[in-house]
Amino acid sequence: MQTSRRGFLASATGLSALSACQAIPGPRATTRPNFLFFFPDQHRSDWVEWNRAVPVPTPNLAALRERGVSFSNAVVDSPVCGPSRACLASGSVYERCGVTNNSDNFPTDRLTYYKALRNSGYHVMGCGKLDLHKGNYSWGLDGKGSMDAWGFSDMIDNGGKGGGATAYRRDPIGPKDPYYAYLDSLDPPLGEAWAMELERLGRIKWNQIIHQESGESLERLLRQETWWGETEPVFLSDEPYCDNWIARNGLDLLDRAPDGKPWHLVLNFVGPHPPMDITRQMESGFRGPDRVIDGFGQPNNYDGPLPPEQHVRIRQNYAAMIENIDRWLGVFLDVLKQRGDYDNTVIVYSSDHGEMLGDRGLWGKSLPFHASAGVPLCIAGPGIREGFDSDAMASLIDLTATFMDYGEAGELAYQDGQSLRPLLENVHDDHRGYSYSALGIRSGLWRFVQEYRYKLVEGYGAEGPRLYDREADPFEGENIAAARPSEVARLSRLLAA
Repeated sequence: MQTSRRGFLASATGLSALSACQAIPGPRATTRPNFLFFFPDQHRSDWVEWNRAVPVPTPNLAALRERGVSFSNAVVDSPVCGPSRACLASGSVYERCGVTNNSDNFPTDRLTYYKALRNSGYHVMGCGKLDLHKGNYSWGLDGKGSMDAWGFSDMIDNGGKGGGATAYRRDPIGPKDPYYAYLDSLDPPLGEAWAMELERLGRIKWNQIIHQESGESLERLLRQETWWGETEPVFLSDEPYCDNWIARNGLDLLDRAPDGKPWHLVLNFVGPHPPMDITRQMESGFRGPDRVIDGFGQPNNYDGPLPPEQHVRIRQNYAAMIENIDRWLGVFLDVLKQRGDYDNTVIVYSSDHGEMLGDRGLWGKSLPFHASAGVPLCIAGPGIREGFDSDAMASLIDLTATFMDYGEAGELAYQDGQSLRPLLENVHDDHRGYSYSALGIRSGLWRFVQEYRYKLVEGYGAEGPRLYDREADPFEGENIAAARPSEVARLSRLLAA
């Protein structure tokens, strides 16, 4: 007898009073694989269980890595929310993705990989912070405001931690997205209180930050300790906590998926993006009484005002948000097994960008350093080799090309990525020899290109090109451009091309 999703979730997660649900349906008869895509916001590449320097519990992500392929050099094509997700949706590099910064909406006339999959016969689902219309916050209270334009068959789109709160407080005051509509449906209503709480935590205006005059002024703004320094647990309990609500929406979407069609589901979690808003139950697993995890190191080359013990608390909160998402990954993997879909589903875990987390005295993203642009990338599924760690120069737009390849959906007009499928299936280990990222600020465009050893950054700050030796200097602390002019010239030609 099949287990009801309510009973299954209660035993799997310890969360109570979850939404009513149907029984888990039987297996699907499909030939092309399904896609389950876990896509958190601001998960940096080294905050994973197999990095012994960071005691973050990600057992389900570690199991996914053992079952598939992980990419140690993966980067995003632009390390800020809107542009990164536009690059993913269109499969194109930053200059061609149609979104310059977080003030822009994704062009509605641009074919997304979501729509290409839908056109090819997939049932395409998405929930959480899709972030393709940051210019006008057009979610709709049901989260379906741009569903057809982007190519989804079913969708529950909501604002991020900053966007949803800001929109709620705009005239007329009230919910503008489904998450705040859900909060206001509770007894007592929680929408206004939560929006004010996020305002209190010190929301940074990212739209202003990425328009600063130069790399130096951008760094000055990213030295602000607000949004990260507040580590006390928030008043929300586990059930209304946004990432738990997003995960439940994902399970509801799966419940509604039709029989006989391959499906794609992307879950866009709002964590571990700041503020470091964990619940009391999440805190109890890092600072007691349930469990204590305190073996976190300090930021690399930090020169700001926070004491070491505060960095530990920040890192505990950041890890707690990641562990919560990892727990849901385990729930979804078990649900796939219950459905009979596990053996025919390509499962992907990645993020839209990283997080400086105090390295170099900086916080957040939008910077050309690896902590900002590097992300975890793990892929497992039918025909994919198991337990393989790849150092290929992978990027998020390669993931777009990979979805298109497995889905037999052709190619996008702006597709710049290369499918990872040959590498995943052990056909060969060849991939491009470099990766690329870029972002426009008011003073111009910074870009970087990186190979296995060297990384060149152009257009960032007044000191000119920056060259880093990635082997000898993984934290990118020493600019050796003056000592290696031939490498600067060679990589500059690669950027020009």
